[in-house]
Amino acid sequence: MGRLEGKVALVTGGGRGIGKGIVEVLSREGARVAVADINFGNAARAASAIEEQGRRAIALELDVTKAEQATQAVAQVIEVFGQLDILVNNAGVLGEHGTRDITLEDWQMVLDVNLKSIWIMSRAAIPHFRERGGGKIVNIASIAGRHGGQLHPHYSASKAGVINLTQSLAMELGPRNINVNAVCPGLVRTDMMTNLEGMVADMRRQPRGDGEGFVPGFIAASCPLRREQTPEDIGHAVAFFASEEARNITGQALNVDGGIELN
Repeated sequence: MGRLEGKVALVTGGGRGIGKGIVEVLSREGARVAVADINFGNAARAASAIEEQGRRAIALELDVTKAEQATQAVAQVIEVFGQLDILVNNAGVLGEHGTRDITLEDWQMVLDVNLKSIWIMSRAAIPHFRERGGGKIVNIASIAGRHGGQLHPHYSASKAGVINLTQSLAMELGPRNINVNAVCPGLVRTDMMTNLEGMVADMRRQPRGDGEGFVPGFIAASCPLRREQTPEDIGHAVAFFASEEARNITGQALNVDGGIELN
């Protein structure tokens, strides 16, 4: 029996990348999973893959920046599964790179998707958690939130905000038996990482594709374990925070990065 048997989880941005890895791990641990994504096709494919393995999942189309859609998503999960125990705020975007190319619109979009959405989604789920006598919120931050970044200042700022908001919510919701924690991924091979490598190639005036050397070189120089992380690595950390094994852990931000950040 898995650690999350009998639990129901809602994962935003669950249709691909890190979110899909989280969905797969939570499902293997016994949770019934609602896969929410702004791209319904991605969500449907991820949910279908879970169902094909004999486990329960549903797909939801969700723009996490819209409060009305967040409320509807939570209500739909409760309607289908009868409860909601775990909220994983994973949806995120990278945005443009370099201060010169970051428009005000891009800055606002990154802050809305990466940070404001966590407040929106949490606010939608908290009343149900209170009614049930507890719940788990796990926010996906980043090691980029540990300090400023040259290429994506708005991304770094948004992820630092995620860590801070996690702490604030943990303090507020702890007396209600609601745990709030964050996971800070390192270098995970996803579409976002591919985009970052392309941006590095552009910055170095190299053909796109040559930037793929950035990650192995960085890993070799800065990662004690000398390996990239996987979406499943992040999923295992989320599953731990969502389980009763972490019942006395709240307000924490766990680096899953092979030792790149040692704080």
